[in-house]
Amino acid sequence: MPKRNTFMQEQRQKKKSFAEARIAIQKYCAYQERCHQEVKRKLYDYGLKTSEIDELIADLIQSNYLNEERFARSFARGKLKVKKWGRNKILSELRLRKISDYCIRKAMAEIDDDLYSETLHALIEKKNREYKSKNEFEQRAKIARFLMGKGYESDLVWEAVKELV
Repeated sequence: MPKRNTFMQEQRQKKKSFAEARIAIQKYCAYQERCHQEVKRKLYDYGLKTSEIDELIADLIQSNYLNEERFARSFARGKLKVKKWGRNKILSELRLRKISDYCIRKAMAEIDDDLYSETLHALIEKKNREYKSKNEFEQRAKIARFLMGKGYESDLVWEAVKELV
């Protein structure tokens, strides 16, 4: 039976020269904010050596295509506004992407407390309409589990759930 190549395997097999990789990675970074880890992974997929990757990353930082603090701030704002994530989940995702503590602090400061609270309350109201339980305790527990899974702090969740449900 012949071996099937997936799209990702075919992409990884395409080796690029240093000049081609420079152009491609600049386009990749210009399209949206990227963290260093994503860029390194992409450059390794292009088949570059570690020394070439380090040189390209330094060049990207110098020409402002790559900025870890800008990425972290944008990431935190976007995940709260679009995906409605809580602080805990945003924090763990930033750590997973090996973002520095300084940049993580800047990103967490980017989260507006009023917007955060509004988002939490809106999610509670939405889930309260969706979930129908026989008793109030079970209803609150379902909503709280959902919100903690989204990364909201348990003390804030329980306080808001008791207030709104």
